[in-house]
Amino acid sequence: MTEEEKIKIFNKIQDIETFHGCVKVFDKKYMRKEIVDSNIFFNYAVKVLIQDCILPELNLQENDESIEFIISIDNRNIRVGELNNLETYLKTEFCIYDDDFKITYYDSKTNYGIQLADLTVNTFYNYYKNVSLVENLVKELKPKNFRVSLFPRNSRNKNKNLA
Repeated sequence: MTEEEKIKIFNKIQDIETFHGCVKVFDKKYMRKEIVDSNIFFNYAVKVLIQDCILPELNLQENDESIEFIISIDNRNIRVGELNNLETYLKTEFCIYDDDFKITYYDSKTNYGIQLADLTVNTFYNYYKNVSLVENLVKELKPKNFRVSLFPRNSRNKNKNLA
């Protein structure tokens, strides 16, 4: 995809008032332990994304109703076994709340939502890896539509525009 095509896509979705792109950037050089099981780490990363990027946007102090989270995931993250089941993991991690989690897996080759998520994540990954790769693209993004959170928190570049 060209930079112009990416800008066109982002401009279209930014005009949707309810669109919010949330990204959790993991700076692995600050992690003190090796990731032993990538699927368990993926489950943890989704939980941290929900805690740090999504829940603060929901203003839960004013609303104590249960929330149904409908989450679409790239099917490459499917693993067998209850321990690695993202839906069960999230229900357990957020068991003190009356929220529910529905996880659906899609093939990124045919699902535009997953493709859009990949575009968003890759844009911010490159932003923190080497800003020059996406500098023009990021200038077109409206900060009100994107929430980027670093792990560990504030680990680098506190002054980045969208962080």
